[in-house]
Amino acid sequence: MKKKSTSQSAFFNLRVLIGLFVALTGISLLALSQFATAANRFRPAVGASSHPQTAQLQQKYNPGTGPFVLPPGFDCAQIHRKGIDKMENFRAHLIMAACGQAPVSKATPAARFSEFVHRLLPSPLAYGAGDVDLITGTESFPSVTQSETYTLANPDDPSQIVVTFNDSRTAPNNYSGASYSNDGGVTFTRLDPNPFSTGHGTNFGDPVTLYNKPTQTFFGIFHATGCGGQGTAAWTSTDGGVTWSVGACVHNGSFDDRESGWADNNPSSPFFGRMYVSWNDFNVGNAALSMTFSTDNGATWHSPILVSNTGTFIRNTQITGDMSGNGDLYIAGMDEGGGGFPHDDKNLIFKSTDGGNTWTNTYTGPTFPGPGVTASGYFACMFTDFGAYWRHEGWGEPAAFNGVVHLVYSQHGTGSDAGDVYYIRSTDGGVTFATPVQLDRDTKTPPP
Repeated sequence: MKKKSTSQSAFFNLRVLIGLFVALTGISLLALSQFATAANRFRPAVGASSHPQTAQLQQKYNPGTGPFVLPPGFDCAQIHRKGIDKMENFRAHLIMAACGQAPVSKATPAARFSEFVHRLLPSPLAYGAGDVDLITGTESFPSVTQSETYTLANPDDPSQIVVTFNDSRTAPNNYSGASYSNDGGVTFTRLDPNPFSTGHGTNFGDPVTLYNKPTQTFFGIFHATGCGGQGTAAWTSTDGGVTWSVGACVHNGSFDDRESGWADNNPSSPFFGRMYVSWNDFNVGNAALSMTFSTDNGATWHSPILVSNTGTFIRNTQITGDMSGNGDLYIAGMDEGGGGFPHDDKNLIFKSTDGGNTWTNTYTGPTFPGPGVTASGYFACMFTDFGAYWRHEGWGEPAAFNGVVHLVYSQHGTGSDAGDVYYIRSTDGGVTFATPVQLDRDTKTPPP
């Protein structure tokens, strides 16, 4: 199961909020650092748009100003038709900012966020055992921000732990980073130089870490320009994350977003060793929910398989598999009700019993109010300040064992309560789910 955590550095290191949003996966910062030009890596959009904001977008766009310069001929009116305003990745934000549809100031979002951290937050706040710093070595302000940590231990050797994350250190040429531990998490070493900054063009972060048991190999998976313009790329490590080699392109695409991954490491599974990656492909249909898999330990990847491609946009929330070894796969998706705030959400479950080749929508849940207090464009936000850094639509986390499927997610509470954590369970392989149970019972303090 994917372990893309709600990043401590991204969300102000407030451990007291973790209990409220244990289900929040895929939350991202809008931007991490100095957004300089990388326009020559992006393909201009073509065609016309009938979106009612076309005139407004063309008026706001001023090429050559702001933190990012679009290539000549780029039509800002295409951002809605292409779904760029719904995408979570950094490249999408750069496009939105250059088109006047995202906040821009002389101080970059990362600089303002880092300044806030330095001024106001104690370090660290106590939560459980003593904190361990993953970011070893020196840093130069303001390029000191990391987010979206994805932590994975080696099931064959728990002393080996790899943590991948978004990193502002070398942006805009690279938005990724990683640290490793060879003592079970007692200490970590940050990779320097960063091995994910070469081999697949510009790395736009959004990390996934997988472990392939047959070859005892870690995989670091990110969005990168070298795989079709904005596809999904892999790097590999056979020594516990200490050294890395450039791997294959998981998917060659021009508008991949929000990928997730899972590896079947149960020797009793009929699909033992198979690795899976799902994502939203904004270059296909209505940002088609898509997936792929590898049957040769990551050397090659299957052509994209459509999981859902209807008139309703379904966000890729998370792919996972049944840990009992029966080979069943599940993808949790979300209908975000058009976004914004307030908005209604709807959970969906897709299931595959043949190793990812075919998928069935086994469950579509009832609507519920999405969490948040305000909106920044399409996305709901959990706070009203700090430049809309905490974007969230209620995304959850699935898990499965022996046909019992679990899903935790977030929905808006009563009154000014920005969000509560709910849990649902299916005992028939993801076809029906019991009544939602609210997990948190803490006293709420309305966000600023």
